[in-house]
Amino acid sequence: MSDQFLSSDEYDERAHHLYNDGRYDDTVDLLRDGLSLYPSAVELHVGMGFARLAREEYAWGRRSFRDALDLDPDHEDALAGLGETLLKFGERSAAIACFERILALGFQDDHDLMLQIGRGLFREGVLDQARRFFEIAVTAHSDSAEAAACVGYAAHRLSDEGGALYWLRRALDLDPTHGESRIYLANLLYDRGEYEAALFHLERTQPAEHFDGLGIWRLIELKKSIYRLPDHDPELTPWAARLSELAEEAGADDLVLAEIEAMGPDGQVRDPSQLELFGTLLTELQGMKTRTGGGDVHRVRTLSGVTYVGTWEEIVRQMKDDAEGWAAGTLAQYMAASAQRGQRQTGVAIPATDAESFIRGSAGAGLLRILH
Repeated sequence: MSDQFLSSDEYDERAHHLYNDGRYDDTVDLLRDGLSLYPSAVELHVGMGFARLAREEYAWGRRSFRDALDLDPDHEDALAGLGETLLKFGERSAAIACFERILALGFQDDHDLMLQIGRGLFREGVLDQARRFFEIAVTAHSDSAEAAACVGYAAHRLSDEGGALYWLRRALDLDPTHGESRIYLANLLYDRGEYEAALFHLERTQPAEHFDGLGIWRLIELKKSIYRLPDHDPELTPWAARLSELAEEAGADDLVLAEIEAMGPDGQVRDPSQLELFGTLLTELQGMKTRTGGGDVHRVRTLSGVTYVGTWEEIVRQMKDDAEGWAAGTLAQYMAASAQRGQRQTGVAIPATDAESFIRGSAGAGLLRILH
């Protein structure tokens, strides 16, 4: 059937399929054709608005949503889309007014719409309002693991750790296969020092459920430390493979994008520790990706919280360079002196014959931790 004989509903349906497949350029082209035939079709204007949003064409998106609302002032999806677009321009009051209008129209029971609004607010750092809409969703749909998890994410970002633990566990009670909430909970427990509980949850995830390296690094670390697994144990192989996949996917611009996303409207970093952590992980993954013939990449953390990344020798060299008075010393001299000092402090003999033995001996004496 030629496109010129499609109804507006058929254009809308086809556009939805293209959009869901991530074919945003094709979506825009199709909707442009549809609107040339049906300029009063509200759904086509709404679809165009969301396609523009996906292409980060926010001014065009706002225009499409306003065109839809000119035709139907109470269209809930157009109001949601316009609100999300206004957030991109920093117009929070106007955006929240759009969302309030949706509530006034009686859409509190629309599970997907409430989560959509909440996620839009969450992405732009409007966390109190995001949590509010997530809670509206979970109130109307108490059996929704996704809604419960979203409340947990917002609670954590709002420094409500108790609330985050409760809602993430609630999400897993509702759906034990909800991998995203399980990974989030595991990382939260790890940060609290509850390592065995963190490993309990990480072991119940699959490598493909992880989309950043943090949870995988921690799972490998915990398996090696708790189960005494060697570096190349077959049990760790699928996790190492997933890290390699993530390294291949990580681009040089990822850290810049993360920094932009971490900024609030006032120019301040919303969560400096997470941005720093992302930078460390990206550096490690890129190092694993580009290193040729230089040995495995490792990560250690000192008792003062300083993290070093590289081969065993590179890590010791970084430690030497950071140590006061050792910039001109040799690596062997630094290891020998540090080993003697460590033995005096702990009573444990630390070998200084090579970098790996020195680091592992220092870890055994409790002077640092080997993270990877």
